[in-house]
Amino acid sequence: MRDAFTDTVTAALETDPRLAVVLADISADRFTEAARRHPDRVLNLGIREQLMIGVAGGLALTGMRPVAHTFAPFLVERPFEQVKLDLVHQGAGAVLVSSGASYDGAHYGRTHMAPGDVALLDSLPGWTVHVPGHAAEVAPLLEEALRQDGNVYVRLSERGNAAARPIGPGLQTVRAGSGRSGGVVVAVGPMLDRVLAATEGLDVTVAYAATVRPFDREGLNGLAARAGQADVLVVEPYLEGTSAHEVAAALEDRRHRQRSLGVRRDGEVRGYGTPADHDRAHGLDTAGIAERARAFFLP
Repeated sequence: MRDAFTDTVTAALETDPRLAVVLADISADRFTEAARRHPDRVLNLGIREQLMIGVAGGLALTGMRPVAHTFAPFLVERPFEQVKLDLVHQGAGAVLVSSGASYDGAHYGRTHMAPGDVALLDSLPGWTVHVPGHAAEVAPLLEEALRQDGNVYVRLSERGNAAARPIGPGLQTVRAGSGRSGGVVVAVGPMLDRVLAATEGLDVTVAYAATVRPFDREGLNGLAARAGQADVLVVEPYLEGTSAHEVAAALEDRRHRQRSLGVRRDGEVRGYGTPADHDRAHGLDTAGIAERARAFFLP
């Protein structure tokens, strides 16, 4: 996904004079040629993440379209005050593109993990959030973000689904249930393949979301309308419950049950391990999702 990001932005620098890239050392080597061609629009500030967001806000206020990029904890968590003030409060729009997701860099330790990034941005108004599940989904989502003026977060992962899926502004139905059970599973980004395997044999509709903000409330309500009472399970690759309030708002006109699967809130995994180890610890591997999905849909 990071290759797709750098290729897309490098190409866009050639055609869009208002585009600027702001880096904090991470991926600077991938923009060496672009920096040579556009030294005034590819800026590497070193390991100064707060300054990176401040510079992005300043560029936006002059009419530029800045793209800021680094690992997720250093893009959202460390400079959150600047995100809040220099972007949102000032009415300045930027594209933030992260790498590392929740714990792709588990071997670096807790400093490089950011399962709470989307929930943190959710405390601020107006953000569009893309969570692609395959490298081929990155370019169209990013190209759309570059054309806009508002604040966009693109969350990249080193892991994903085996194939790209159709992406759009709302939920995309991947596997339809019979409608008799009222079960709907929303799989976010890289979780789709695991969700499909985990729910095999369950009479549920599986919907895919590569864009989670704005959340497709109308689409989820439509899926739930096929049954009088909806059971909705959201499987997201970040902090569990991040989208629970969106599901509640989407289904406020009907009785429903909901459950969220994500990075657990009830205990920090202190062993570094591998991303797969963290998936198992949080119940986000196929077996863990299957066990909890069956407990939810087949009580």
